[in-house]
Amino acid sequence: MSFLISRSFLHTARAILIRQVSTKTATTTPAAKEKWDLYAGVLVERLPVITKTMAPIEANFKAMLDQIEFENSLKSNHELRKEMEKRQAELLKAGKIDLDSEALKQTAQDLEDAYNDEFSKFKPAPRLTEADQKNDVKSLNRKLEETLVLLTEQKLGEKSYYLLPQGKHTAGESLRQTAERALQENVGDALKVTFYGNAPVGFYKYKYPNTSRQEAIGAKVFFFRCALKPDSANIVDKKAKFQWLDQSGLQKTLKESYYHSVSQFLL
Repeated sequence: MSFLISRSFLHTARAILIRQVSTKTATTTPAAKEKWDLYAGVLVERLPVITKTMAPIEANFKAMLDQIEFENSLKSNHELRKEMEKRQAELLKAGKIDLDSEALKQTAQDLEDAYNDEFSKFKPAPRLTEADQKNDVKSLNRKLEETLVLLTEQKLGEKSYYLLPQGKHTAGESLRQTAERALQENVGDALKVTFYGNAPVGFYKYKYPNTSRQEAIGAKVFFFRCALKPDSANIVDKKAKFQWLDQSGLQKTLKESYYHSVSQFLL
């Protein structure tokens, strides 16, 4: 009986030992390293062209400051000249000064009338442009108060999406160089931009569909920021499919997870 118990005990102990060794081997064996493709993306901004329209409380506050400044300000040279000429006219009317010696070729009032006439002909450009009325998302002459961001159509797997311009990193170039090349490949040479630096400002990663995976399981995208130069032309490449969108337009167009990453570095 004791012999049977001993054999049973030995079998149980052996099974436990084998199980512990198997578990330890499984935990210490390194898992296969996942491979990711590296991409550089570009945030191209067209900065605001005009100041934002003031909210009612801002307009009221500005009017109050203007009134305070007016009340505390000294008279300008033009106002002093008008007062002097008014006194001269009164003295002239009373016959106390000589007309020939005090005659003026052009009075301050003449100048003021000429300035007012010129100002009445001035018509400021409208804040809403023709591109705004047509909702032309390819035009840079729209939403002049807002920052516009460039999106280009790119194919991921079998579907196409509007994303920030991006390109795959190749050996021998920095990520900044990849970003510059990606922008040129997506929209051509017409855009003239200024990159803010060599360091990325944001990051996003996504996995490829199972049907599209080869060596890498997905892509890691490092974003660089740049601003459109004031003298830059718009995109002229007829093959390029692009949009210039403000932040609300980006939120409607981009996938939620992608927009969440991009919104972290939007101004």
